Amino acid sequence: MSAFFNSFRDTTQRLAFALLALALLLFAFDTAHAHGFKLGALEIGHPWARMTPPGAKVGGAYFSIENTGTTPDRLVSVAVAADIAGRAEIHEMSVTDGVMKMQMLPDGIAIPAGGTVALAPGGYHLMLQDLKQPLKEGASFKGTLTFEKAGTVAVEFKVEGMAGPKGAAGMQAADPHAGHGTPSN
Repeated sequence: MSAFFNSFRDTTQRLAFALLALALLLFAFDTAHAHGFKLGALEIGHPWARMTPPGAKVGGAYFSIENTGTTPDRLVSVAVAADIAGRAEIHEMSVTDGVMKMQMLPDGIAIPAGGTVALAPGGYHLMLQDLKQPLKEGASFKGTLTFEKAGTVAVEFKVEGMAGPKGAAGMQAADPHAGHGTPSN
């Protein structure tokens, strides 16, 4: 490699080559780790699920939805592969007067025009019910998101560790589902 690098005649050529190599490396790193989906004006950012222990019957999945359009939309239903979970539901977790409240959102989640909604631990999230197998870190699984106006988009959820995606602000909050369905021993 040094013979190749030394073939550049002057410092300017060497610097230009080094900057080009760095740019290509950064582009490759970014595309390898970026993971989003688009449906019309809706951008779905990094769908992920938290790993689960053996025996867990529920899990949580998360992502962001950015609506770059001028018309509001609504996430109305979700589905995941049948070999992953029996069903997926849209839920919200909130705390009022120190009491945690979890509820299914049968009408889904409104996505305002020009706005972003985050499905993240401690707030809106997908509840994966009747897990068929543990969600193992590093694995991935298919799902679909259906919106009232934009339609349906296929996505892929990446299974992350207990801390969630590395470097994702706001994603390291405690998971309200961490103990659900976990064997007591």
